[in-house]
Amino acid sequence: MKLQIVLVEPRIPQNTGNIGRLCAATQSALHLIHPLGFTLSQKEIKRAGMDYWEHLELYEWSSLEAFAEAHPFGESHFLLTTKAKRAYFEASLPPSAYLYFGREDAGLPQVLLEAHPQAMLKIPMKEGNRSLNLATATGIVLYEAIRQNYPLF
Repeated sequence: MKLQIVLVEPRIPQNTGNIGRLCAATQSALHLIHPLGFTLSQKEIKRAGMDYWEHLELYEWSSLEAFAEAHPFGESHFLLTTKAKRAYFEASLPPSAYLYFGREDAGLPQVLLEAHPQAMLKIPMKEGNRSLNLATATGIVLYEAIRQNYPLF
């Protein structure tokens, strides 16, 4: 069992590179849902991922629909969004959790949030702040899942 990070249409290569490095270090899988705002050959993604990138378990999906067909939405799927009422640390995150994060500029698709309101989680922050950096948010929630399931690796 391993944790699954799902990035839905990420736009900034440095964020994805950092998240790839984080996934490699924690033995988590990274799923990239197209369209991406960059190519995986860009130097920014390689620089951010450094030499960890070759150890990454990476999957690319042509669309959210293609991903959902291969990984049907279930109780181990969690949607990270500022629109949630429940905090990420209030959820029981299983060792096989799928943690979804949306685009840096738009978040997760509204249709996904409306279809699965029970799966929505947020990272609490001071009122008036819009959001956190994607790589930072991923690290926060991923390490909470690891804490809940220690030792994962």
